[in-house]
Amino acid sequence: MAKPPPKTSKSPKPVRAPQGLPDKDTLIAFLREAGEAGKADIARHFGLKGADRRALREMLRELEAKGDLGKRGRRGFAEAGALPPVGVAEVVERDTDGDLYVRLSKGGDDAPLARLAPDAAEKTAGAPGLGDKLLVRYERLETGEIEARVIKRLGQSAHKILGVIRKQRREIRVEPVDRKSRDVLLLSEHDGRDLKDGDLVVAQIQLSGPRERYGPKNGKLLEVVGREDEPRAASLIAIHAHGIPTGFSPQAEAEAEDAKEPTLKGREDLRDLPLITIDPSDARDHDDAVFAHPDDDARNEGGWVVWVAIADVAAYVRHGTALDAEAREKGNSTYFPDRVEPMLPERLSAGLCSLREGENRATMAVRMVFGADGKKRSHRFVRGLMRSAAKLSYEQAQDAIDGRPDDKTGPLLDSILKPLWAAYHVMLKGRRARSPLAIESDERRIRFNPEGEIVSIERRRSLEAHQLIEEMMVQANVCAAETLEQKKTPLIYRVHDTPSMEKMQSLGEFLETLGISWSKGEAPRTDRFNKLLAETREGPHAPIVNEVVLRTQMQAHYNSDNIGHFGLNLAKYAHFTSPIRRYADLIVHRALIRALGLGDDGLTDGDISQIKDTAEKITFAERRSMAAERDATDRYVASFLADRVGATFPGRITGVTRFGLFVRLEETGADGLVPVSTLGEEYFVHDERLHALVGERSGARWPLGMAVEVKLREATPVTGGLLFEMLSEPAKADPNAPRPRLGVRRQFKDGGNTRGGPPRKGGPGFSRSPGKPGGKKRR
Repeated sequence: MAKPPPKTSKSPKPVRAPQGLPDKDTLIAFLREAGEAGKADIARHFGLKGADRRALREMLRELEAKGDLGKRGRRGFAEAGALPPVGVAEVVERDTDGDLYVRLSKGGDDAPLARLAPDAAEKTAGAPGLGDKLLVRYERLETGEIEARVIKRLGQSAHKILGVIRKQRREIRVEPVDRKSRDVLLLSEHDGRDLKDGDLVVAQIQLSGPRERYGPKNGKLLEVVGREDEPRAASLIAIHAHGIPTGFSPQAEAEAEDAKEPTLKGREDLRDLPLITIDPSDARDHDDAVFAHPDDDARNEGGWVVWVAIADVAAYVRHGTALDAEAREKGNSTYFPDRVEPMLPERLSAGLCSLREGENRATMAVRMVFGADGKKRSHRFVRGLMRSAAKLSYEQAQDAIDGRPDDKTGPLLDSILKPLWAAYHVMLKGRRARSPLAIESDERRIRFNPEGEIVSIERRRSLEAHQLIEEMMVQANVCAAETLEQKKTPLIYRVHDTPSMEKMQSLGEFLETLGISWSKGEAPRTDRFNKLLAETREGPHAPIVNEVVLRTQMQAHYNSDNIGHFGLNLAKYAHFTSPIRRYADLIVHRALIRALGLGDDGLTDGDISQIKDTAEKITFAERRSMAAERDATDRYVASFLADRVGATFPGRITGVTRFGLFVRLEETGADGLVPVSTLGEEYFVHDERLHALVGERSGARWPLGMAVEVKLREATPVTGGLLFEMLSEPAKADPNAPRPRLGVRRQFKDGGNTRGGPPRKGGPGFSRSPGKPGGKKRR
């Protein structure tokens, strides 16, 4: 392959937005510039309304049918053959000059090749090789060619597998722990001579050398990482499977150890403020403290002053240090049920940056003034020195307010806790007027004994104390974004896009099947969703409506450009309150220091030049951590239930797919699959509009949200898979509903079919349940 001429990457000139229905070339030019766009985005860009919007839908259908446009996931349309702005790509080719070329992992063999930018080795700690998977950003050069610039090398090469050793007869097999993987490897006698059944290993597929055309591939042992029967095996598997960076370099550890206790130099003395921390009972780091008192300004009668003090991590983690480079690489702390992989070394995360009771700590604090109507009137940031007056758990604080103070909270009740609650109840007026999205979530907590064995899985209590801290943190985050915008200082926003019109249309069509009216043409608004949730909360459809509204929402992420936060109903929002565990917050702290002239350790020109890349990196890191946390939780839950195979459980259908039903158990929150092939002799069709499996002959239904009883057939701790047998009967047919179209009887991806046979272990039918770290919400 000839090497493309090197050119500097430049963005093309933006396409101007004419008013009115565009012609084909103008529409494609817009999509080429945007990368991808939904119908609503296109209509907004060209100012289309009413009949023009309907005409646009027809034009998009025609262009898609002709092959000029292609669908891009669920979000909308892109020019046919176009690459997304950011995607996961695999290194597939090297030319005679040594340049590497990548292809989108999900793009198939027809996806276009893109040359990897020459700085790939610098961004991946070593040159990538054939088969490596990378997160890349595509950029168009002046020549019109597309270049792939590396954002992140992903955790495992396409040819590496994390698996468990199974010794069978004369074979030594590596069975993957990833439920989606079908690659079983055979190790040589030399590699496997010291291995034991149940060892967790990393092995590599051998791409050369003799092997059978069918059956397991040959593999090479790379590393032994532990045992599948170790109490902490689930988090260990998740760390290796998702490539979570672990530990710290000697240089970073040395920098942390050299950190000094803070002094008053360059700081305001806040030690007389009785700030307190309120955290989960098992929290090891404390990065936020709060205090409130009535406003003594006569012009603000009934108003309150609320202080939020945050650990001043920027004083210890500076641009250009090993600490900073490794924190940026990790992106955030990763929280597992039994351990945490911190973003910063313990000397900082649990030491100098943790707002310990009775100890002097450096802080970035914000003083906020609220009127009696709950609206924020003003705020100012302070770089200070504080001393926490008390460390409380959520339960302690709530019990004290509810009339059950203990020896510690009793003396604090009148002077600190009651004023905090009074200020919060005033802030609630502003929150209710703003009407952030009020979707209910059911969080579970896994409890372990000292030996690391699971003793219980409990539902987390939702306390007013949680909501108090959350609202005060949200308001502090808003203050940070407002100040930095006012000072015209670059920052990383926390953004949450508005649901697409396609998702809104699907929601409306589904609600029609429940007899719930919903205007499909209205723009998405949080108060509309909240009204729907409130009206159905006490009725039989509450769980399914809550679930479908949740699925209508987009996923929050980090961005250097602001599009607002739909879920919180805020125009400006940035993460400021958790710099110990989130790199985004550290960047916002540095930006405030620079903007307000609070020191020489603020945002550097180097930070600013990388800010777009940093936002993409930490978004990827957050999603990587969320996936790892969820997988570890799944494995621990499967381990907890493994000795209850054959038991029956009440649950609810939380997912409907063509290959089966996902059921969540009420007792533990565990998710598992009921394969469609086990639902009886009748053939069931997946009706996407109804969110149900519908019998083609009887019309009987298995709808999303239905309460059911299931029997646990199989629990596989190493993969986190649960398999259920349905004991309940389907809902009766709706006599007014049309019968579903006959489906095509074909083999399912999970190994089952329309008439029988459970899915293969590790297939896509196994559960995934959400996990969240330590009571801290990701907003």
